[in-house]
Amino acid sequence: MKNVKLKLSPGSAKPKATTAARGNKRQRIVYSKAEIDEIFRRFSVQRPEPKGELEHVNAFTLLVAVALSAQATDAGVNKATRPLFAVADTPEKMLALGEEKLRDAIKTIGLYRNKAKNVIALSEKLLADFGGEVPKTREELMTLPGVGRKTANVVLQMAFGQSTIAVDTHLFRIANRIRLAPGKTPDEVEANLMRVIPEKYLYHAHHWLILHGRYVCKARRPECERCIIADICKSPEKSCDIPAPLVELPPQAVPVAG
Repeated sequence: MKNVKLKLSPGSAKPKATTAARGNKRQRIVYSKAEIDEIFRRFSVQRPEPKGELEHVNAFTLLVAVALSAQATDAGVNKATRPLFAVADTPEKMLALGEEKLRDAIKTIGLYRNKAKNVIALSEKLLADFGGEVPKTREELMTLPGVGRKTANVVLQMAFGQSTIAVDTHLFRIANRIRLAPGKTPDEVEANLMRVIPEKYLYHAHHWLILHGRYVCKARRPECERCIIADICKSPEKSCDIPAPLVELPPQAVPVAG
């Protein structure tokens, strides 16, 4: 498929920037609605069904995997959780395994001691307060030990099909670097993304942006020559104005644990 250039009406080549209010602050959005729609249209063509890269077998193992992924790579977490989830894929089994064995299972992951304590504690709370089931609201999820807003949003999106934006390191960097939804905190970026992303693209937007940041708009050096939105992007770091060919990528090979 060939690139479809964004067409704007006469006189609109330099659209007026809109603003996004955050309390008493106003963040300047430098893209027009048409440009934002075209960005996500292209992402939807490139990856029609984007997926998260953390292996899991159910909502509980997803919750644990996301909690373990803080300051760690998905690949590193997957390596540790494959054998773990084979023997502990429910809160009951995790408690039966115990904190000591859990520490041994995840010791290759950063901050593993504290994470092990949190996983045991959240397993206990799931059994005590939620009948062993992972809750389906952000407020309830955030009552679990070691579960913040980002983790809760990932679980709501991946396990329960809700349209959420989980702002991790990649997404925070991308939103600010390309000036799509600038913000000084993850909460600001989340609020601004929720405001500017077209509703029809909101469900997959979280994964499109994360994968774009992980594989194209990389932290050390953005690979602008491989970017399908290079002509629209307004990043001051941009090194190329010619978009990469807009073709659908092969389906993601995301293995499932178990």
